[in-house]
Amino acid sequence: ARLAANVAPGNPYAGVMLPYTPLHVLVLQALGFPVIATSGNRASEPICCDEGEALQRLQGIADLFLVHDRPIVNRADDSIVHVMAGRKTVLRRGRGYAPLALMLAEAVQRPVLASGGHMKNTVAFALGRRLLLGPHIGDLDTPEACAAQQQSAAALMDLYRAVPQIVAHDAHPDYRSTRMARESFGKSAANCLPVQHHYAHALACLLDNGREAPCFAVVWDGTGYGGDGTIWGGEFLAITPHHYERVAHFLPFPLPGGEAAIRDPRRAALGVLYAMGATERLPTCLSGWVEEERRLLMQAMEKQLNAPLTSSAGRLFDAVAALTGSGLENSFEGEAAMTLEFAALEFSVMDDDGVYDFSSDDNILDWRPMLRKIIDDIESKTPAGIISARFHNTLAAMIVAMARRQDERQVVLSGGCFQNRRLLESAVNGLRTAGFEPLWHRDIPPNDGGIAAGQIMAVLRRETH
Repeated sequence: ARLAANVAPGNPYAGVMLPYTPLHVLVLQALGFPVIATSGNRASEPICCDEGEALQRLQGIADLFLVHDRPIVNRADDSIVHVMAGRKTVLRRGRGYAPLALMLAEAVQRPVLASGGHMKNTVAFALGRRLLLGPHIGDLDTPEACAAQQQSAAALMDLYRAVPQIVAHDAHPDYRSTRMARESFGKSAANCLPVQHHYAHALACLLDNGREAPCFAVVWDGTGYGGDGTIWGGEFLAITPHHYERVAHFLPFPLPGGEAAIRDPRRAALGVLYAMGATERLPTCLSGWVEEERRLLMQAMEKQLNAPLTSSAGRLFDAVAALTGSGLENSFEGEAAMTLEFAALEFSVMDDDGVYDFSSDDNILDWRPMLRKIIDDIESKTPAGIISARFHNTLAAMIVAMARRQDERQVVLSGGCFQNRRLLESAVNGLRTAGFEPLWHRDIPPNDGGIAAGQIMAVLRRETH
């Protein structure tokens, strides 16, 4: 089909769904052509599920409203499912997938509620051998989203007619999901259990595959509150039946401007160059900055003011996207990383020549040799797609190299970075060739939409061990 250029610009994938209600069938038959659909909500807000609410919140956005005499009890976005490494992976659990129960190997004796994370929030509830993972809510950046989270939690509890005796939440003290858990249900400190972000990712993937620890977990995402109070995101964890150990991580680098670097990948690029001691080799993407702004960012890193260190793989993706010119902004989460992934689709550099150098010393995986080669390729006018393909191949090689240093056959791949089809499939193929058994997501999203399920599993481990 011919799609308008402004529909998911630059994205080679198109999500397709068939009409799932009789009303949709009637409308589409009357139109006689496919339609482009989006959710009925403003950016960063949950979808409207009441016509009065829709008329108020979407006034001036929608020209017409088609209403119905049947009320919507619980909101549910459309699910997003991708085929990766030969099987489906749910990227967003909504209609058709939530709140279907996930079966647990061991029974939960006391009702447990999990409040999830801050981004792509979902909530989960468990009792007996059933774990209900609620539908996608979204980022908790608005009062409407926070209210929707409360409603989703109440709906899950109402299904069981039970009040949680334990509430699990992300270890980040300032997440709104953490505050909701403590303020709404935390009658005592013993009632609330903080769960480290990346540990929850790994446990969610084990549950999704019906497997048990021990295993080696590779958990890569944009941001997660680390066990040492810093920003994690490029983690290698040894998962035991009782807990986890951070056995390795990416070399940290500064993010000048803090959260502003999440929206502006050029800041991540400046951070990696600073960590390399290579700020004198500023590529084209950074030369457009006003000199005063660049000087202030350099001072922030030198004085360690509003320039927190991160081991984030997601921010490393941002840095390479900016350096190659593939992605210079994140108008939505993961945009720059997606453009880098898409740039690699037309190239298949899978042999030894397609892997950059890297090194590892004790528990630090050093990406600086790779970045030096990437900068050399940029200066020699190597196409961004080839650089991106080699970058993905190198990340997969890093995973295999770190797995070889562990004594575990099961290797978990989790976190938002593994929504990247090129990265996931390269890692799966490399691990299988090396004799490992890779585990990746099926029905629980690899992104923060799966955090709540992992938080439930952390409670179950504490209760049974």
